[in-house]
Amino acid sequence: MAHIHIDRKNGTEYHTLVESKRIDGRKVDVPILYLGRVIDKEKGIYRNRERGTFVYKSDRGIIEPVQPPPTKEKLILDFGDSYVLNEVITTTGFKDIMTAVFPSDKDTVLSMLFYRVLSGGASRYALTYWEGSYCRLLFPAASLESQRVSEFYKRIGDESFHREFFKAYIAHILPEIGTGVLVDSTGLPNDIHIPLTAVNNHNHVISNEARLILVVDRKSGLPLYFRYVAGNIVDVSTLKSTLIELKCNGIDVEYAIVDAGYYSEKNIKGLQGDEIAFITRLKPNLKLYKGLVASHTHDIGKSKYLVKYQSRFLHIKKAEISLFGKTGYAYICQDDDLKHTLEKGYYRDVYDEGISPEKIDEAVNELGIFILISSESIPPCDLLPLYYTRQIVEQTFDIGKNNVDLIPLRVHSVEAFRGHLLMSFIASYVYILMNSYFTKTDRCALGVFRIMKNQKCKVYENVIVPQEPTKAMNEIYKTLTIEAKEKIDC
Repeated sequence: MAHIHIDRKNGTEYHTLVESKRIDGRKVDVPILYLGRVIDKEKGIYRNRERGTFVYKSDRGIIEPVQPPPTKEKLILDFGDSYVLNEVITTTGFKDIMTAVFPSDKDTVLSMLFYRVLSGGASRYALTYWEGSYCRLLFPAASLESQRVSEFYKRIGDESFHREFFKAYIAHILPEIGTGVLVDSTGLPNDIHIPLTAVNNHNHVISNEARLILVVDRKSGLPLYFRYVAGNIVDVSTLKSTLIELKCNGIDVEYAIVDAGYYSEKNIKGLQGDEIAFITRLKPNLKLYKGLVASHTHDIGKSKYLVKYQSRFLHIKKAEISLFGKTGYAYICQDDDLKHTLEKGYYRDVYDEGISPEKIDEAVNELGIFILISSESIPPCDLLPLYYTRQIVEQTFDIGKNNVDLIPLRVHSVEAFRGHLLMSFIASYVYILMNSYFTKTDRCALGVFRIMKNQKCKVYENVIVPQEPTKAMNEIYKTLTIEAKEKIDC
């Protein structure tokens, strides 16, 4: 006898007419007719792609044609933030990359991306966000239940997804990037026991963590690549592998600006051997640093070494040095404002301690000093603008940690950790992409999203009606060259 089989998906009910039969001794429901989505259960009104809207009566079959029920308001959703973000990633082609790399999970990965960028928080709240957002209409097949999200992170943590994503991503941004990179690392505190969690002593701060290595393009400021290592692996041992992996992903590096933690004979010789020009900072505990301070700081205060960088005044003395068998250049820098501040504090601390004038002079001589090493000769006036581009990578870390939920870590396996990092990298790129539209305005991505979230939409059976945008919203639409639509057909 025929009866209705009911399926439910994301709160929507679907019906199929089936007939129970006995096959090989088992009772099996055999589909007879797919009715589709339930429009009005009591009146027997359904909709599917093949027939459109129709009435089905069990005693009379399908009755066509039929007028659909009157349009009713179904939902009021947060609209503007997800609408503009969807338009930006669509017009730039990035949405196509996500669809191609994650075909089976595209709605889930895009929903998680929007949640990371627009809302944020623990993944268990992603479904709640999606239910109240225009995202539920953009990505209706998203699977965001808490357990499903954990499984999702494990799936996209697979190495094959990482390789496919970076292949497509680097090809996508290649016209915008140069051949200079910034390399830095940051700790990801994690007390959850996975093989990558280890005790790290970084700048005298001890923590359980994994370490994230990030490579950023110096020209565009876009994140290029990431790696991760156990928390007890020091930075100095990771540079060579990072540059090798970059080359494997199609990025030829000609210039590298790296943090002081990467300075070592092995790394410098490796950069020299690969003909990669570089700048790095010396740590004060190195023999080379102490020798340069002793040799060059006695006259560094002379006016011929004076350099202005933004609102700061510094004295920078350039010296040619032998850098592991090849000619290099050291820049002994004295930050005058910092030196004066440190001197005042130092004098206050030691004035009554009975320290000899010679010892005081020796200590004061090193205050406010830092030393940069370069493989190439650079005019002192150009040095700091070049070196401080490394702040871009620090800003990218800040975006990851403060805006797209890079931390705290909420994963319990290496596979899920890898998926979490990939999702954070993708979200950081999208956040930076959105920021790039507002560099000549007084707005930033965070402010834009907060403003646009206040534009709601009403969802009817066949149409979405965005509410009228405010003046600020219209300015954002204009900056993004996005049409502020009065209605969107479902």
